[in-house]
Amino acid sequence: MTNRKHSACIVGIGQTPYKRWGAVTEESEFSLACKAIMAAAEDAGLPLSEIDGFSAHSDDRNDPARLEVTLGIKQLRLATMVWGGGGGGASASLSHAVAAVENGTANYVVVLRALCQGQQFRYGQFHEWSAHQKFASPYGLFSPPGQAALTFRRYMHRYGLTEEKLARVALACRANANRNPNAVMYEKPLDLETYLSGRMIADPYRVYDCCLETDGACALIVTTRERAADLRGKPAHILAVGQGGDGRWGTGNFGNYNMPEEIFSIGPQKRLADELFARAGIERSDVDVAQIYDAFSGGVITTLEAFGFCGLGEAGDFAADGNLDWPNGGLPINTAGGLLSEAYVHGLNLLVEGVRQIRGESTSQVEDTKICLVTAAAVTPTSATLLGKEPS
Repeated sequence: MTNRKHSACIVGIGQTPYKRWGAVTEESEFSLACKAIMAAAEDAGLPLSEIDGFSAHSDDRNDPARLEVTLGIKQLRLATMVWGGGGGGASASLSHAVAAVENGTANYVVVLRALCQGQQFRYGQFHEWSAHQKFASPYGLFSPPGQAALTFRRYMHRYGLTEEKLARVALACRANANRNPNAVMYEKPLDLETYLSGRMIADPYRVYDCCLETDGACALIVTTRERAADLRGKPAHILAVGQGGDGRWGTGNFGNYNMPEEIFSIGPQKRLADELFARAGIERSDVDVAQIYDAFSGGVITTLEAFGFCGLGEAGDFAADGNLDWPNGGLPINTAGGLLSEAYVHGLNLLVEGVRQIRGESTSQVEDTKICLVTAAAVTPTSATLLGKEPS
């Protein structure tokens, strides 16, 4: 058991403006990464030189050696990166940082993700270096939407989910983005009629069911509760964080196909969810708001079920009853707009928004928020965290 004063918290958050892929991004991906880190340090009231660790998503190109020199860091004590798909690592990079500060390996660890899809490759395209893509390409599945759509189409068939109920995910995210000036879809409303007339990308996913492709960066700074007392940033306490997944799932969008029918669509999240709630010592009903990984809208539906907020096949009705909507829903989601309508930064922006909810600073603030759930993509390994206003 970690000593309470040594338990980890997030004390700084930073992000750059987000731009859609294809827009002219004059700054390099590395420059955006540095700006997000500098903003997080300013938010925390921490000198850049005191940062001594970096924890990044998989395949991040902003290596610690360059960051160390550029930011004027006195000593680098941790440099770690998450394995596996970027989407599954949204909370895994946080998990690495938490372990480091709680065991004394480092004092102030930056959790980072920066992407310039306008300058690098697009995540929505086929990439021949990917083993998953090579396996799928003979069947015409050249990009993630087509791969993810197959599994979720099976879910819709099994449970009778209608497109109107699925639309509630995209509509909730867009409404929240309309209140967030840093969201790509700020002041760009979406209604059901427009959603249903959207072009089909991969049945059942329309264009509004698929996440944005964006350029931008965000960062968090993690330290101990004891050190946080000397900083300006209002802490968000990490009640529980974890990485992993149930056995035999495999990886990517193809791990599901060996699994039994009753869990085929859910993904490798259920055991991790149970462990997180047990470790935090809270119930599902204690969660005030959730930031759920929404690369595709169907992922929100299945994650609600995997994390136990409703039973199998019940998430569509849960959404249709208004539970996902701000401000009066029972579990408002993705209050900055999520990956569907704020930006695609491999889910780290969901963690940034989770901290804002705990602080009471969101543009779609849920009243009296004490606990926020943040999830990652339902791939292997996946990850998730529970953030709290008070330490566990």
